[in-house]
Amino acid sequence: TDFDVSQTQLTDRLDLSSAVVSDYESGRRRSPGIGVVSRMVEGLLDIDESRGGGRIRQYARVLSAGFESDIVHDLREYSTTVPIDRLWEAMEATELVRGDTDHVNGHTVIDSIQAITRLSSDEFYRLYGQSTNRALVFTGVTRGESPLVAMRVVNPTPNAVVLHGVDEEDLWPHAPKLARIDGFSLAISNRDLDEMLEELRTLP
Repeated sequence: TDFDVSQTQLTDRLDLSSAVVSDYESGRRRSPGIGVVSRMVEGLLDIDESRGGGRIRQYARVLSAGFESDIVHDLREYSTTVPIDRLWEAMEATELVRGDTDHVNGHTVIDSIQAITRLSSDEFYRLYGQSTNRALVFTGVTRGESPLVAMRVVNPTPNAVVLHGVDEEDLWPHAPKLARIDGFSLAISNRDLDEMLEELRTLP
């Protein structure tokens, strides 16, 4: 699940058999009633809270910023400044351009296509959260034209931009040049998205 809870953990919490939950998931049983659904939701929330409430806080940040979760995967402010090289390490990213600033205070991870096609320029600016001193991570990138062009029309720009899902040989050739013009660091990453998000959540 999105809460990283296994079927066994959930059934243990709800005192249900794994077979019952499996039947619901596979469609072998008629859709559960509101009572069962409520118990499942409460079970997921209880498990997450027992682990520190990380998933709950993540979704709360996204929703409080006014975005849908299919646009914004994660939005965080760090408790302290993080060197940009530590960010690259967490993302297994390859730096292509070093910008004017070598640190960030947060990150926003977004679905590239959903954000660019659905957000207005004002909404795009809200992706920065509390500060532009952050990394803006575009996922689902194939070449990188759209994110880099978007950065040209959004002012101010973030400290760092990461294009996730694209190889250097497939990258739009003008991307590094535009990053240098606007003064932000540019990197690419192909790390598994879920693993990357988990690692980003370990940053202070």
